[in-house]
Amino acid sequence: MDSPIRELLRSSDFLRLWLVGAFANAMRWLEMLASGLFAWEVTGSALAVTIVVAVRQLPLLFLGAFAGAISEAINRKLILMTALVVAAVTSTLLATLATTGHLELWHVALGNLVSGTMWTTEMSTRRRMVGEAAGPHRIVTAIALDSATNAMTRMVGPLLGGLAFQWLGMKGAYTMTALVQFAGAFALAGLVHSQVTRKLEVAKIPAEILEGLRYAWTKPILLLVFAITVVTNLFAFCYSGLVAPLGLGEFHVSPALVGVLAAAEPTGALIGGTLIAAGLLRMDRRIAFAGGAALFMVALVVMAVSPVYWLALLVLFIGGFGTAGFGNMQSTLMLTEAPPEMRSRLMGLVTVGIGTGPLGILAVGLLAEPLGPRGAVLVMAAAGLVLTAGLSWALRARPPAAPSV
Repeated sequence: MDSPIRELLRSSDFLRLWLVGAFANAMRWLEMLASGLFAWEVTGSALAVTIVVAVRQLPLLFLGAFAGAISEAINRKLILMTALVVAAVTSTLLATLATTGHLELWHVALGNLVSGTMWTTEMSTRRRMVGEAAGPHRIVTAIALDSATNAMTRMVGPLLGGLAFQWLGMKGAYTMTALVQFAGAFALAGLVHSQVTRKLEVAKIPAEILEGLRYAWTKPILLLVFAITVVTNLFAFCYSGLVAPLGLGEFHVSPALVGVLAAAEPTGALIGGTLIAAGLLRMDRRIAFAGGAALFMVALVVMAVSPVYWLALLVLFIGGFGTAGFGNMQSTLMLTEAPPEMRSRLMGLVTVGIGTGPLGILAVGLLAEPLGPRGAVLVMAAAGLVLTAGLSWALRARPPAAPSV
């Protein structure tokens, strides 16, 4: 009897969406680290690094909900291909500027903003298409596999980013990302995707977003997903903005080892996600989601006080098992608890929650000025841990206002 994963991989449409997502996301994380290293090299300021990194994620906050509403009206395959092409063109322009010696920090920040805008389509478009291609009976396995792969991209991307920056410079990093993203758009051309679309009425988008919010308010489990998504991205994942200052300034390692540090948590997430996808690790979805977020924050607290690089690497790896549970259940709970006609909108709202990450990155950057990178991560992670515990208790105790769908 075939395993669930082998069964999924025999679907050509799922395979295309899965592989394109894997390569495109790896390139996003490559650019994130390379841009942070470039900002540190040019300015020596932790705040400047966090600003450049935050700009990449800021569109998720402001445009994520709109992307969710739009993906219900416009063909999702077209949206996904357009996002890849625009990001590839942006990387090509930045590679050209780097090759000619004219690349400046504001060019990198602007490129991050444009590519980040394209990133807003990830949850409500590609991730939803992954679930649709898998079918209702395989959705948990599909999302687990996609989440594990996303963790792998967050591992491979920074590793490649550190190596590319050290050996090839910014021109090599951006040339690589441009080629991969162009290839991804080409690969999607053969995707067979059927979708019931409706007329796009821009004026009604805010009302549709509010309708999604009103529905979510009646479902404690959906509120838990939104609330802890915000807390985790605001107070925990913000550490990514200080990876370069932590590695170069605190642990005094090379850019390549900074990439290894950035890859530690995603490596743990990859292993944990693979165990979930294979059905070897099972637990209550709510506990896996909230408890995973809490484990990640505990790991950040220990990392912040670690006296040596290798201990920091180890605890971030362990924290990755927490983000595996968090990341898997974030999409799974939304796609299984929400009705089909609202899923893109609600996934768009999850994107908004993810989009609060840049605010956390800016906050941790500001805290790093008086407290140093270690102190900033410690304060943010401890605050996030307290909030996660409080929200889990409050929303668990709250009785549902409407029957589950």
